[in-house]
Amino acid sequence: MNKKYRTIIAAAALFLVSLPAYADTPLSIRAGWLVVPNMIFPLMPMKTEVLKHYGKSYVLDLIHFTGTPPQITALAANEIDLSPLSFSAFGLAVTNAHLDDLRILADGLQDGAPGWQTNAFLVAKDGPIKTVEDLKGQVVASNAFGGAVDIGLRVMLKKHGLEDKRDLTIIEIQVPNMKSALMEKKVALIAPLPPFTRDPELVSISRILFTQRDALGLAETIVLTARAPFVAKNRAAFTDFLEDQVGFLRWLTDPANHEAAVKLAADFNKQSPKGLDWVFTHEDSFRDPKGLPDLKAMQANLDGMREIGLLKDKVDVEKYADLSLVKEAVARLK
Repeated sequence: MNKKYRTIIAAAALFLVSLPAYADTPLSIRAGWLVVPNMIFPLMPMKTEVLKHYGKSYVLDLIHFTGTPPQITALAANEIDLSPLSFSAFGLAVTNAHLDDLRILADGLQDGAPGWQTNAFLVAKDGPIKTVEDLKGQVVASNAFGGAVDIGLRVMLKKHGLEDKRDLTIIEIQVPNMKSALMEKKVALIAPLPPFTRDPELVSISRILFTQRDALGLAETIVLTARAPFVAKNRAAFTDFLEDQVGFLRWLTDPANHEAAVKLAADFNKQSPKGLDWVFTHEDSFRDPKGLPDLKAMQANLDGMREIGLLKDKVDVEKYADLSLVKEAVARLK
């Protein structure tokens, strides 16, 4: 090999070494998710042109779960990296699974914010259930034991003197199957999530018995979490992800992009955009535009769980929050 070619090869090697580490190997973030549009980050791989960092410093490996509590086991086994947890699942992860290194990184969505959507607990419109007390002796459905919706259900039952196994039976049913369970009278009450609550057939045969807001007031329904060692090792990529997510939220909620945002959610769910016009508006869940969770509400939610015996130990939410990444991410967007 002559001197000229050796020089070219050496220069090329030096150039490759000097490239950022993520140029060829973006971090693959294994991200749990439940339902879209409740969670917006599963839509991000479908709209990378509005993101700054996707495919450069990180990519998402989406893993579907039926509820937030099953993600606790996955987190403990290091099978997922980013976990959108309900306040209740977070409390259980800390107190029962002893995941002391779990960190709250950003807001996912909130329920009960004034002027925004709240989850509904539905009964048959022509059925015998007129009050919460009428649920005594009945079978009712929850999507996942220990999730935010499940806790809302149990808190409301407790307020009316009813408890699972003593006065009625709570069973788990996946959200897409709840409508048929109610129609077939297998259960007396269901708690589906958007977009399933908007199903015209379900709307025609059901009515709202109570809402999540009635049960819990303001709830920090979903927080984005990850384990501290993984975040520390990949801080730059996580910050890039959070910058993209908050920027993406702003894109989704911009009225100028509404039609495209609706189509994106419809395409993800393999359904028609018809009837989805409510997504990313005030008829949808509240998501903080700066990505900041309401830690005060979350503390109240967890304290309420403990008061009624659903959480064995007190959880100091502030101790587990690391909002420095999302604050840095949002500062870049200004």
